[in-house]
Amino acid sequence: MTPAARVQSAIEILDAVIAAARTQGAPADRILADWARGNRYAGSKDRRAIRELVYAAIRACGPVPANGRSAMLLRAKNDPELAALFDGSAHAPAPIGSDEAAAQPGIAPPWLEERLAASGIDGDEAAALLSRAPLDIRVNRLKANPDTLELPVNAETLAVPGALRLPAGTMVEEWPAFAEGLIEVQDAGSQLACLAAGAKAGETVIDLCAGAGGKTLALAAAMGNHGTLIACDTDRRRLGQLSPRAERAGAEITQTVLLDPGREAEALADWQGRADLVLVDAPCSGTGTWRRNPESRWRLTARELDRLTALQARLLDIATKLVKPGGRLVYVTCSLLDEEGAGQVEGFLAANPRFRAVTPDLPLGSRRGPGLRLTPLRDGTDGFFIACLSAT
Repeated sequence: MTPAARVQSAIEILDAVIAAARTQGAPADRILADWARGNRYAGSKDRRAIRELVYAAIRACGPVPANGRSAMLLRAKNDPELAALFDGSAHAPAPIGSDEAAAQPGIAPPWLEERLAASGIDGDEAAALLSRAPLDIRVNRLKANPDTLELPVNAETLAVPGALRLPAGTMVEEWPAFAEGLIEVQDAGSQLACLAAGAKAGETVIDLCAGAGGKTLALAAAMGNHGTLIACDTDRRRLGQLSPRAERAGAEITQTVLLDPGREAEALADWQGRADLVLVDAPCSGTGTWRRNPESRWRLTARELDRLTALQARLLDIATKLVKPGGRLVYVTCSLLDEEGAGQVEGFLAANPRFRAVTPDLPLGSRRGPGLRLTPLRDGTDGFFIACLSAT
C-alpha cells in the first residue's frame, strides 16, 4: 500500500470507530482486527502503520469527531508530510479544502475534562492519560521465582515485587513462559492493588468483581494456594475465562459464583460475615486506562457515570455483609474521578462507622482522601484509586 492509501484506510477505520463509540459498539482494537481480516492485501507493515495512524488520531481529538476525515485532518494540521498525502490520487484521501474543519483537540469531551480537573487531574497529569502504555507482566510465584526467571528479552524491574516491564508490542503470548503459566500480563498498578489487599495463606478471600480473573490469580499466588478463594461476577462469559487461566497458572480457586444482578446477597448467603478479605474491583468509567483504550472517553456520558457510581455504592454495601469482624474490604477502581474514588469511599465511611480507612504500605501512589491514587504521570502505571478499609 502507498502511504496515501494507508491514510485513507485509517480514515475509513476511524469512521467505524466513531460510529461504534456513539452506539456502544465494538472497541477500536476489534474494528482494526476485523479490517485486517477483510483486507488481506495489507501486509504487516501496512497494518502496523494504519494502526498507528488510527490511534494517533483518536488520542488527538477531545470531543467525538464528526467523522474519520476530520480526525485525521486534526493530525495533518501539525504534520506537513501527512497533509501532503491528501492529494486525491488513486486510493488516497481527497485534497484538503480551504474551508474544511478539523476535529477539536483536547483530552476528552469538555464535561469530562471538567470532572477530571475537579478531581485534580489536569495539565500534564491529564495529558499523560493519552500517552502510550507499556507492557507489564507479573511473575507467577506459584510457578516461578522472579530472581531466576529467564525471558527471551531483557525486562525492566519495577518497584512492585515480581513486576517486570517489557517493550511495548512484545509478543508475550507466544513465549513458552506464558504458555506454562510462569507469567501473566498485568499492569503494575493492578498488581499494586492486589498487593494492597494483602491476601494471606489460610484466609477466606472473596473477589466480588472477578471478571476474567486477573486479580483473582494474583490473590491465589499471594495465598500460596492455601485458603478459600471465591471468584464472583455477573458476566458469565468473562467468569468462564477464569478456569483455563487458573489451570495454566496453577492457581486453585475454591469456587466461582455467577451473580444475578440485584440478587447478589442470595448467591452469597453462605459467606455472610465469613470473609477475612473482600476485594471490590468495581466497574467504573475506566478513565485510568485511556492509554490502552483512548476511544473509551468518547463512550462515557454523565448519565452512565451516575449509573456506575450507584453500582459501586451497592457493591460496597454487599461487601460489608461479607466481611467478618477484624476483616478488611479493599475497594479499587481504574478511575481518576473522585466520585468513583475518594468521594465514593468518604460517603461509604460516613454511612458505615464499623469501617475505618487504613493507608496501605505501597512503593508507589499518592494520598487522595481516604485512599491512594496511582497515575500514569507520577507512577508510570494505569490510573487507579485504592482504599483499604478495616472492619471492627
